[in-house]
Amino acid sequence: MPTSPSQVHRAWSKRLERTAELADRNPWAREVLAFYSRILQFQRDLYEGFHDVAGSATIHQDGLRRSLNLEATVRSFSGLLAVVRKSGPPRLAEEAGRLQALSDKQIHGMLEQWLSATGPPDDGSAFFARVLLQPQAERLAQAGVFGLEQVAGNKCPYCQSDPQLAVIRPEGDGGKRLLLCSLCQSEWEFHRILCPACGEEHNQKLPRYSAEGISAVRVEACDACKSYLKSVDMTVDGLAVPVVDEIATAPLDLWAAEQGYHKICLNLMGF
Repeated sequence: MPTSPSQVHRAWSKRLERTAELADRNPWAREVLAFYSRILQFQRDLYEGFHDVAGSATIHQDGLRRSLNLEATVRSFSGLLAVVRKSGPPRLAEEAGRLQALSDKQIHGMLEQWLSATGPPDDGSAFFARVLLQPQAERLAQAGVFGLEQVAGNKCPYCQSDPQLAVIRPEGDGGKRLLLCSLCQSEWEFHRILCPACGEEHNQKLPRYSAEGISAVRVEACDACKSYLKSVDMTVDGLAVPVVDEIATAPLDLWAAEQGYHKICLNLMGF
């Protein structure tokens, strides 16, 4: 369904407000959330710059990924490098310095390579590609120019990306499970007891772990394939903003890695 301008404005405001709130509440996440706030501001400006994306985009028959305007994205690359060099952690700032030497043609090729990869590498260049492409992909998905499959699998029905996290939203006396796309931020309904990575459906092989003080976010793991993603339960905290709360709970990711689980898709901050 197309999204109204007021809904768009409020959605980005909620992300930024939640980032500030969680940074104040969780000292361990303050540094990463401060940087994430700068990235959100940059992405919001990109998103607003694609206000007429539905009317101007060339809609490719192969779907959303092939419909992205990479030329427009390349023009924003230097601005992102400046943000990262000023506010980013040392590793990313160093990567920004390296990427500054790329020509527009090379940047275009980097974006194409990331989009076409079956499993995009979660290295420094992947961070830049995701930051640049997410806002336009989100615009295209919200514009309603791509049909959403009624029964979706473990890949985003709009852009075929991996899920970033699960969201439990209120429904009746309980909640329904949705997956949130790592690229276009779309949500689609998914079975409550089913591994998004391998399809395991036996409850005893799908443990869920939570930590004291992090009531609404938990690890949903699979002992069959040793994968996991985090879920944000909106029935526990209705003020949560899933994409922000997922980033703010890095201790859960560290714990999951120590237990031998691997994440289906690392988040934008690399964990």
